[in-house]
Amino acid sequence: MRCVIRPHLTKGGVLEAMKGVKPEPVIGESVIIGRRTYPVKQVGQVITRQDRRDFTAGEVLRAMAQLGFTCPGPRHATAPQHAPGPLQQVSALLGPPAAA
Repeated sequence: MRCVIRPHLTKGGVLEAMKGVKPEPVIGESVIIGRRTYPVKQVGQVITRQDRRDFTAGEVLRAMAQLGFTCPGPRHATAPQHAPGPLQQVSALLGPPAAA
């Protein structure tokens, strides 16, 4: 089953629907609504009241862009930064080898 995203949708309607909705962590495509950044699938689910499998991220992005919302490029989860091991710490303290 396909879901039609935009026929009667307005910018004000989206703002009203998303009011009070806490953004989920963004991984991938996103939409900025107000001062918050939401994952596109979350926005699509809220505004259509449909399951997230019923539409694509691209469909929601196109609809939001046509309504004038900012749709930044994809965000990817960043890997946690690990502390350097003892060998890396000593190497950093000693610096590069001296020229002969």
